[in-house]
Amino acid sequence: MTEHPGPAAAPTILVVDDEPLIRDSIADRLRAEGFAVTTADDGPAALAAQQGTVFDAVVLDVMLPGMDGLEVCRRMQTHTTTPVLMLTARADETDLVIGLGIGADDYLSKPFSMRELVARLRALIRRAERYAPDATAGPPAPETEVETLGEVQIDHAARRVLVSGSPIHLTRTEFDLLVSLARRPGAVLTRAQLLESVWQWPDAGETRTVDSHIRSLRQKVGAHHIRTVHGVGYALEVVR
Repeated sequence: MTEHPGPAAAPTILVVDDEPLIRDSIADRLRAEGFAVTTADDGPAALAAQQGTVFDAVVLDVMLPGMDGLEVCRRMQTHTTTPVLMLTARADETDLVIGLGIGADDYLSKPFSMRELVARLRALIRRAERYAPDATAGPPAPETEVETLGEVQIDHAARRVLVSGSPIHLTRTEFDLLVSLARRPGAVLTRAQLLESVWQWPDAGETRTVDSHIRSLRQKVGAHHIRTVHGVGYALEVVR
């Protein structure tokens, strides 16, 4: 007799937005797409919700009353690696770079399409599952794959980066972006190639996401390590 596995558990999403119409609209669409959704209308409520539940992803508005979304994200990332998708109505790139730098994995600018929101969340969850430890695999092998490209050293097994011998804290997305560039040092990768490699998006329509993450990555590893070819893309420069 063959046993068939039961249905997979629905991905759990925390939606944080102080505007009821937006919050409820997102929650309704995600539930219709098969997600299990918890909502919060401010930062303290979001942090309280996270204390009792391990979410698969968080949709977090930047503009929250009292404790803004950037501070909420920073606090969340001190004790969890849950992917965070930030929503912003601001055109100021500084907010985006700060948000990505403190641990947000992606962002959407308002107004946005629900279809794109769902696609972004599914991509974030797939990436998080790819790096989740396998409980049946046993302890990791002692060997560590370390790649040295001039001043930049990438420890793939530990997902750790050193620049000129000093450790650099990178978010999951920043690390994946650096690794994608490091696969072909000196070669220019287009934004479309990076979107597909890092975010698994075959549609290259949202290239601004790549630019924002590159800005954040540059601040951490040093601007001279990443070359911009305007209108084309980016390359990792091997600086010795």
